[in-house]
Amino acid sequence: MSEDDSTNAALAQVFAVAKPYRLQYEEAQTSWVLLYPEGMVKLNGPAGEILSRCDGVKNMASVIEELERAFEQQGLQNDVLGFIDIALEKRWVVANNT
Repeated sequence: MSEDDSTNAALAQVFAVAKPYRLQYEEAQTSWVLLYPEGMVKLNGPAGEILSRCDGVKNMASVIEELERAFEQQGLQNDVLGFIDIALEKRWVVANNT
């Protein structure tokens, strides 16, 4: 698979927050957090914005487009896909391509 094919496949992926995690915005923390039975992960601003858009419906191309529009910034693809790789390793998200 070429790099372009790999990127296109990644952009077509749909992700959702994995169980047992629950994503919510915490006013007390002034940030997005991932809650789970043993505790909480406080997310930085970009991570929270990305995960809040991983709704199990939108593909990554749509998420990136939405982020670029919301923050009036282009060229976020590599950063967003890089974060998703980390979130997959940490099992914060699961692919939802059914």
